[in-house]
Amino acid sequence: MIDTGLNGRVVLVTGGAGGIGAAISRAFAAEGARVVVHHLATRLAAPEGVSWAHTRPNGAEELAAELGGTTVSADLAEPDAPARLFDAVGQVDVLVNNAAHCETPDSIDTLTAASLDRHYRVNTVAPALLTAELARRAGDPPPCVVNISTDAARAFPGQIGYGTSKAALEALTRATALDLGPAGIRVNAVAPGPVQTGWMTDDLVEQVRQVVPLGRVGDPADIADAVVFLASRQSRWITGQVLQVAGGHAL
Repeated sequence: MIDTGLNGRVVLVTGGAGGIGAAISRAFAAEGARVVVHHLATRLAAPEGVSWAHTRPNGAEELAAELGGTTVSADLAEPDAPARLFDAVGQVDVLVNNAAHCETPDSIDTLTAASLDRHYRVNTVAPALLTAELARRAGDPPPCVVNISTDAARAFPGQIGYGTSKAALEALTRATALDLGPAGIRVNAVAPGPVQTGWMTDDLVEQVRQVVPLGRVGDPADIADAVVFLASRQSRWITGQVLQVAGGHAL
């Protein structure tokens, strides 16, 4: 057995109640970490003309009870949310910036300033502010950050706001890794490919399977295992990297 060095460490997973976030929360708990599951207290209403790409029940309290962890709620689109989160949680050893905003339509012909603002507030600005708070409150040993991007950041038709905000998150990963390296704080990212979290129909799964070199769609556990690795002692000399976990999709 490999000792990841995560036993007893405090891990804050934003958007940690469902889909990939829930898998990440479970994977850290399996390593003995104390998991704090961030969630939205209430689901936001879709703006006029927008249909959410992903909708699911919350389930944060149930997941935290299952894992022996705790929950914290905040709307990451609010600029003071990162500071309030850290005030509530206290010292954090591993920050996983998983929460994301993804809406449809998101094509160039439907693009609006409001849509871009919603995507960037949650997908780029919030991770930047959360990372800054983590650094300001860092203890010893130094904490680390794992950002969740997407292979849509490489260019994905019909996902202008989402894809470009995630590309900015990857740039943020590299920039903060350079800034925080002297303090011993590592910053990396995982870029998932198409992962089945309930949003893909059987027909879509088959279509996607045919364009993924490894011949299947992703499972949330595929992403969670990569995140745990980047937070573990085994990756102690890795920083500023974007690890694409996509079965060869969008290379």
